[in-house]
Amino acid sequence: MGAQALEAYSEDHTQPNQRKAVPSTPMQMAYELIHQGADLGAVKEMLALSKELAADQAKRAFSVAISAAKAEITPIVKNRKGHNTKYADFAAIARTIDPIISKHGLSYRFKSKQQDGRIHVTCIISHVDGYYEENTLEAPADNSGSKNAIQAIGSTLTYLQRYSLIQAFGLAVTDDDDGAAAGAQADAGPITDAQRDELMRLINQAQIEIDIWCQYYKVEAVQALPANLFDQAKKRLQDYINRKKAGTNG
Repeated sequence: MGAQALEAYSEDHTQPNQRKAVPSTPMQMAYELIHQGADLGAVKEMLALSKELAADQAKRAFSVAISAAKAEITPIVKNRKGHNTKYADFAAIARTIDPIISKHGLSYRFKSKQQDGRIHVTCIISHVDGYYEENTLEAPADNSGSKNAIQAIGSTLTYLQRYSLIQAFGLAVTDDDDGAAAGAQADAGPITDAQRDELMRLINQAQIEIDIWCQYYKVEAVQALPANLFDQAKKRLQDYINRKKAGTNG
């Protein structure tokens, strides 16, 4: 066998553990390029582009997972009695959604803070690919009844966790446990995220407590409002705001 043939044979039959590793991550690629004398500016641009593409892919994967999970989540039956209405407690919500969202690589957690006498709770929905979205609600401590200071804070925290989770996933909640009302609400469908944001803006402008507004429409959260009630709800809020302005001007 000639020298050239022997060299070709050796290259073709290199053992797997002797072959040069191919960079598999952007950082490994960057290291390899720098090692080969590539321009540092070009390497930085490559890393920035890789990061941007990865973020876009993670966001797309999150959206796909959310859509798939919501298609499987059924309306949650209210299982508790409150002061003036029934509601679904956190355990009922978790039992319904946890097995479904985990199957699609989703999870949730909460963070909270107190500011200006109000309690703020943020529900964070995360996907395994790294993308996440946040939904924040706030309310004063629940001093109703004979609660002490700690109990008042705990009551509000639980309330805000429940509602921020409902809004984050756009969950539907129903009084009916035989499926009839659930089917009707599912047919109507909840409002869109853009419609929710518009109603939230008007509710804040009207200075109405979110829980009072939700009780009026018998929904667990603004996001859960049936789409066929959006125009009515928007008009009522705008009329209320206009009346308040007219009263102030007068």
